[in-house]
Amino acid sequence: MATQIDASNLAFPRRESTSDVNWQLGRRAVSLDVNLKQVVDDSGEAHAYSALVIATGLRPKQLDIARGLRGVHVLRTLDDAVALRGDLTPGAKVVILGSGFIGCEVAATANKLECSVTVVSSSRQPLERVLGADFAGEIQRRHEAHGVRFVFETDIADVSTAGSGKSSSINGLTLRNGERLECEVLVVAIGSIANTDWLADSQIDITDGVLTNNAMQALDAAGQVVADVYAIGDVARFANPLFDDVARRVEHWNIPSETAKRAAKVIAAGLANDGALTGTVAAETFAPLPSFWSDPFEMNILGFGSPARADEAKLLEGELSGDFIFGYYKQGRLVGVAGIGMKGRIQSYRTQFVLPEA
Repeated sequence: MATQIDASNLAFPRRESTSDVNWQLGRRAVSLDVNLKQVVDDSGEAHAYSALVIATGLRPKQLDIARGLRGVHVLRTLDDAVALRGDLTPGAKVVILGSGFIGCEVAATANKLECSVTVVSSSRQPLERVLGADFAGEIQRRHEAHGVRFVFETDIADVSTAGSGKSSSINGLTLRNGERLECEVLVVAIGSIANTDWLADSQIDITDGVLTNNAMQALDAAGQVVADVYAIGDVARFANPLFDDVARRVEHWNIPSETAKRAAKVIAAGLANDGALTGTVAAETFAPLPSFWSDPFEMNILGFGSPARADEAKLLEGELSGDFIFGYYKQGRLVGVAGIGMKGRIQSYRTQFVLPEA
């Protein structure tokens, strides 16, 4: 049944308010000229704009030595998911490279589908950078209790294949620690790359995504606003005053909608004032609270804030062997909260996130 799912099953309905939108589907932007204020697509057509919103998102990082082999997958799109589901058959030897949220979720799913699952990771524990050692250790323990195997602090050095040409498929891996693994399915979950190649000659700072200010206006390398250009979602790199003044991309699920609302308000204010931002809109503080969840196996992981920014993690409620909540602090101030279970209690901590005093 899962392999029969297509875009029509999952697409969000279009609101009536978008009925007059001119959808240019199947086109790819290839360049931006901020002086002429136009975007050129892959058919050569130029699209003029009064305001441009960059929402080109991310693409998964690939493992070059395994690129193009059958049985090798990344996971970002619906097509990626359908292709992977077709290979997760009972008894399949599955290796997952990466132990972040995607790596752990795919490990749990493949295990439930009766695959043999090994997770290879350069880190010391799954999700340790995000959630801290104690929380990470419990995630590892619960995965291992279901039969998932982890191999930490190493990487893939080489792959072996069966067949030739376009029919070549992966059938084994050699790790940098010397271990040899049988592998029929390899899932590469080692992070993402911002889709900014088409902006290379645009003057915009695309060091890691599109750099913006707190109004989601794109900035150049000197930190100056690029007129009438905005960025939202995973591709936007902006400072969140709720945590610090360092511009970062945030890949959690609520950030696209939060940044879109902010950009829309700023654009509307500008268009209503002949392109000039009103003092009120420009001065508003944009400080969205990131939220995330994950449900591998029986775990219901929920979190808010930016735990990775913390210099201290405290067990606030519960016990590691059951449901629990961790608080994450930076110089004594709450910057994140996350736990397993206890959804209502975790939600209650949202009110404790406050802007630091000037």
